Amino acid sequence: MLYIGVDLGTSAVKLLLMDSQGKIVNIVSREYPLSFPHPGWSEQNPEDWYAQTVAGIRELIKDADKSQVAGISFGGQMHGLVILDREDNVIRPAILWNDGRTAEETDYLNTVIGKEKLSEYTANIAFAGFTAPKILWVKNREPENFARIAKIMLPKDYIAYRLTGVHCTDMSDASGTLLFDVRNRRWSQEMCDICGIGTELLPKCYESYEKVGTVLPAVAAELGIPESTAVAAGAGDNAAAAVGTGTVGENMCNISLGTSGTVFISSGSFRVDRYNALHSFAHADGHYHLMGCMLSAASCNKWWMDDIIGTGDYGAEQAAIRKLGENHVYYLPYLMGERSPHNDPDARAAFIGMTMDTTRADMTQAVLEGVAFALRDSVEVAKSLGIGLKRTKICGGGAKSPLWKKIIANVLNLKVDVIESEEGPAMGGAMLAAVACGEYGSVEEIASKVVKIVDTVEPEPELVEKYEARYAQFREIYPTCRPLFGIISK
Repeated sequence: MLYIGVDLGTSAVKLLLMDSQGKIVNIVSREYPLSFPHPGWSEQNPEDWYAQTVAGIRELIKDADKSQVAGISFGGQMHGLVILDREDNVIRPAILWNDGRTAEETDYLNTVIGKEKLSEYTANIAFAGFTAPKILWVKNREPENFARIAKIMLPKDYIAYRLTGVHCTDMSDASGTLLFDVRNRRWSQEMCDICGIGTELLPKCYESYEKVGTVLPAVAAELGIPESTAVAAGAGDNAAAAVGTGTVGENMCNISLGTSGTVFISSGSFRVDRYNALHSFAHADGHYHLMGCMLSAASCNKWWMDDIIGTGDYGAEQAAIRKLGENHVYYLPYLMGERSPHNDPDARAAFIGMTMDTTRADMTQAVLEGVAFALRDSVEVAKSLGIGLKRTKICGGGAKSPLWKKIIANVLNLKVDVIESEEGPAMGGAMLAAVACGEYGSVEEIASKVVKIVDTVEPEPELVEKYEARYAQFREIYPTCRPLFGIISK
C-alpha cells in the first residue's frame, strides 16, 4: 500500500509518497504566497494551502498505482489561526505562527491572568505566536469577525477538513494553542472562558495516528484515489518531524538545526519545568514531549556568511577553524529575540570577546558555538527535571556540516546520531497514516523499523571538558546584557 505525508509549511507544501516498508517513492513541493499586510504581521489564504496540496497530490501520485493509496496524514505549521463561519467559509486570512501583532494580548495573558494560572490550565505560558493571543486580538480588534466564528482551526486541520468534511485536530498541534489542557489531553474550559469562546467552536481532538475519516467522494474522484482512503489526524510540524526521525518513546532526543532550532525530547510521562522555559506538549506517539525552541539557529550562520562576510562557500570558511574549545569570542544567537529558555522578544544578537588578534575564523566559530550553547540551555532545563540524555538525533540544513555536528556533540556531551533519510514532517505524516491504516501497530513500531542510523558523532572527553568551561562563561552573558536589550530594541 501507499501512504501520503503532507508537510504544510510556511512557504510551501511538501508532499511525500511512502510504501509499506517505509521506502520513499516520490516527493514534490508546491509554493504559495505569504502576506505581510502591516509591519510584524504574517498571513496566508487557507484556500492557497488546499489548492496547492491537491495539485501536489496529483503530481505526487501521477505515476503510481492510485488504487494502492491507503492513507493520508500531515505535519503542519503550528499555532496559526483559521476561523470559519457557519457555512465553513474562511472569515479572514489565517494569522500565522510568526505573526507579531499580539504583544498586548500576550502581555495580558502572562501578567493579568498570570503565568502560574496559564501553566496550571495548559502546562505552558503565553507566547506571541500561540493561537489564544490571536483569538483575543480578533476579539479586541475585529469584533465583527469574532462574532461570526463558528469553528476555530489550525492550518493543517483545515486541509483535513477539506479532504474529509470533519472538523478535527490532534493532541500535539492543539498543545500549541494555549487552549489545551496538556496533562489531561483535552480542551481547557478555563482558557476558553478567558478567550470568550465556547468549546463547541473547537474541533474534536484525536491522537495523531487515529483515523478521523475517509476522503470525500468528490475528492477521491478528483484525485483518482479510492473513497476508502483514510485520513489520519497528523501532528504539529515538530512532533511529525520527531516521528520521522524516530524520536518516540522514553527520553529520546532530536535536535533540529533549521532556520530556527529545536531540542525535542520525547517522554512517556507528563513533565513541566517550574519556569515554563520549555514547551510541554502532547506527542504524536500518544505520550508527551518537551521542546525548547530558539528562533535563530542555522539562520545565524546564513546571516553571517551571506550578509556579513559575503560568501556562499560555507565549507571553506569552516575549514579554517582549527582549535575547538579554545575560542575567546562568544556569540549570542538572538537575531529575532528568543523563546526558549529566556522568552525575551527584546533579546538581540551580540559578539563579545574580540581582540586585535581575533580572526575571521574565530568569528565564524563563535557563531556555530553560540547556537550550540543556546541549544544546551534547553538541554540543561530538561536535566533539571531528572531527564538523563545520552544521545540525540540531528536534522535540518545545519546538520549537513560535519564541524557543527562535532561542536554540538561536545558542547552537549551527547552522542549525535545521523539518520539515513531525513525528510522532516512529511515523512512523519506518511508514517502516521500507515499506523492509522493498521500497517503498523504503533508509532514506536514503525519508527523502529523504518528509521535507520547511518553515522554517530561521539563526544571527546578532552573537548567536552574545554567546552564545559566555555559554556559556563557563555551562560553569564545573556543575564548581564539583558537590561540593555530592553533599551536598544526600542
